[in-house]
Amino acid sequence: MKRLSDIGTIKEILAKHGFTFSKALGQNFLINPSVCPRMAELSGAGQGVGVIEVGPGIGVLTNELCQLADKVVAVELDKRLLPVLDETLAEYDNIKVINDDILKLDLHKLIEEEFAGLEVVVCANLPYYITSPVIMKLLEDRLPVTAITVMVQKEAAQRICAAVGSRESGAVTVSVNYYAEPKLMFTVSAGSFMPAPKVDSAVIRLDIRKNPPVEVDEAAFFRVVKAAFSQRRKVISNSLSAGLGLDKATVSKMLENAGVAPNARAEQLSLDGFAAIANQLDGGAK
Repeated sequence: MKRLSDIGTIKEILAKHGFTFSKALGQNFLINPSVCPRMAELSGAGQGVGVIEVGPGIGVLTNELCQLADKVVAVELDKRLLPVLDETLAEYDNIKVINDDILKLDLHKLIEEEFAGLEVVVCANLPYYITSPVIMKLLEDRLPVTAITVMVQKEAAQRICAAVGSRESGAVTVSVNYYAEPKLMFTVSAGSFMPAPKVDSAVIRLDIRKNPPVEVDEAAFFRVVKAAFSQRRKVISNSLSAGLGLDKATVSKMLENAGVAPNARAEQLSLDGFAAIANQLDGGAK
């Protein structure tokens, strides 16, 4: 197989299949030959491991994953890429391409049918526009996977991997940390893609926690997190009052019982702080 990270090769293959890039689908294909091998290795792909890939594109990362893992299932939304992938992945017998929307797919069923007896990891170069929805689906579905390694916009990576309680943290930081331990692995320049996006990217790895780090009613916890960050410039008492639809006296009492200062801001709270507030929600507030 020709080098799939070579610009000339990419243009040749795409022209052969009459393929044009879709801005709506956020398609940017990697042309930096060092990125995908590194990413595949960091994902945990290897013997006894199955990999779910989201959005394989023309198969640059897929090729690397197929060389390491026992089996790879790539989920591609754009049916125009199916004949391209048939060509670029022809040498592998451990790959299955599914033409579907990852956000609508029953991933528990997929894992049960495709990866019996294998450890499962996720690895993907995610389009910017669906980064958060895909990551949160993978986490909220509580899949039997050990790690999720994805390339995302650099700014999103920094937000996801920020320390909870730091100025850079946000609702997605807290939400991801509830399910996993995130780590920023390395950055990728905009020039590593064709066409080149306007911003740099970064590869992050989320190691899935066996158990959440706090004991809390999950629905209440995420409701509090969403409300707290809905007006992040306001103090926590005001943002919770507005976001939860509670009067300020009730919120003040909740914060007092939770040991959280009413003039704190959402980004200053720890996971324990959010959990303590959530545990104060009574039946009526839920």
